[in-house]
Amino acid sequence: MRLIPSLTRKQTLLLTVAVIAGLAVALSMLSRSISPAPPRQAEMTTGAVDGAVHQFALRYQSYLKANGVSLKLLPSSGAVQNLERLHAGTSIGFMQGGLGQLALDPADADAGTPLRSLGVIGYEPVWLFTSAALARPLAKGLGPLAGKKVAIGVEGSGTRKVALEVLQNYGVTAANATLVAEGGLLAAKDLIAQKLDALILIGAPQTPAVELLLAQPGVQLVSLAHAEGLTRRLPYLSLVTLKAGSVDPAQDLPREDITLLTTTANLVVQQDLHPALSYLLLEAAHDIHRGGTLLNKPGEFPHPRATDYPLADEAVRYYKDGRPFLQRYLPYWAANALQRLLLVLVPLVAIAVPLFRVVPILFEFREKSRLYRRYGALLEMERDIQSRQLSADEIALATAQLDQIENDVSHMKFSLDFSDRVYTLRQHVDYVRRQLQAHSGELQKAPGKPQEGRIAGAMLPRHEP
Repeated sequence: MRLIPSLTRKQTLLLTVAVIAGLAVALSMLSRSISPAPPRQAEMTTGAVDGAVHQFALRYQSYLKANGVSLKLLPSSGAVQNLERLHAGTSIGFMQGGLGQLALDPADADAGTPLRSLGVIGYEPVWLFTSAALARPLAKGLGPLAGKKVAIGVEGSGTRKVALEVLQNYGVTAANATLVAEGGLLAAKDLIAQKLDALILIGAPQTPAVELLLAQPGVQLVSLAHAEGLTRRLPYLSLVTLKAGSVDPAQDLPREDITLLTTTANLVVQQDLHPALSYLLLEAAHDIHRGGTLLNKPGEFPHPRATDYPLADEAVRYYKDGRPFLQRYLPYWAANALQRLLLVLVPLVAIAVPLFRVVPILFEFREKSRLYRRYGALLEMERDIQSRQLSADEIALATAQLDQIENDVSHMKFSLDFSDRVYTLRQHVDYVRRQLQAHSGELQKAPGKPQEGRIAGAMLPRHEP
């Protein structure tokens, strides 16, 4: 017999480690399907290269790059093309207010759109620039644009869609006016050069074309008297005021408050975008859009109100509780890696704790069972010896059985906790052996035919663990 100190603990540890390792591998594989690692690259559809939206996109690209994510920018002709790309599978994009599902059909809020909003990131006013002479008549309505040459944005742009709807309310169409498919800086320069009578464009105040035209003395921004009325006819539009002196206080520009129609810009993602990347985009949006502009105070954007698409679950939690706990204290990738690790460790610990309690009991039961089976064989043999006189063959068979029990026990590994029981078993083997020897001596003194017994039937199989 070989006694191994603290073998139960070693066996428990080895088995537990093996089981936990297997569970860890299984849970890790499961976690990859439940919570896969966030992508290291993504695509964003933006807008015209010379527009404010694309400039914002460059800042998103820089922010994500600092956090280990490569963002590929896809310039577009505008919101209409962005919408097409998003429905085709592009993961991230900017959407102009009024083109989204909820804005077009508020009753369709629960429809199965694959797109979700991360919030409204800013105003995109409808800017109407013209000459000083034409600005005053246009303040009362856009009917005087009939017969004029008006740039309304390129094909596929949200500007063109909104401009056509606004002009149609005043009866101005392609049939009675020259509507030029032009926008951005090119159209702004043509207006300055008097190649155009008017220019309608939609964009943030930081749009280069807007900044250029606001600074031009020969170009005037039109304030629409009917602006509030138009918002009743076109519900996706709202009102915003460009305050007097906000453009250039030294030059008193503008000289009076100007009422503008405005849409909003939405940051839109695919519904199945990885949550960690959604939170990273929300952080980027907060960092990029929280400042003030000519039209809004600092801290107004981003916000979750009046989005054109259902708000993403991550956005709901973000606007309510802020960043996830781990991302408040750890870098993006570290927080995500730890979160995924916890997804494996928590159920693993839940399994391991009771396992550590059960395994020692199982080992103890196994060792007791191995000993008690030998005790049972000894007890049966002892009763048979005490009940009758054995024959020489039966004594030899019983002796062989005792040798087998002793040999089995000596080759079994027991913990130190069972050493006293093992020694007691060997003492009992010696006791039964002495009884057999006594029977053998009596048999030699008074030979006779003993009664048939059961010892042969009690023989244990060899090599039993």
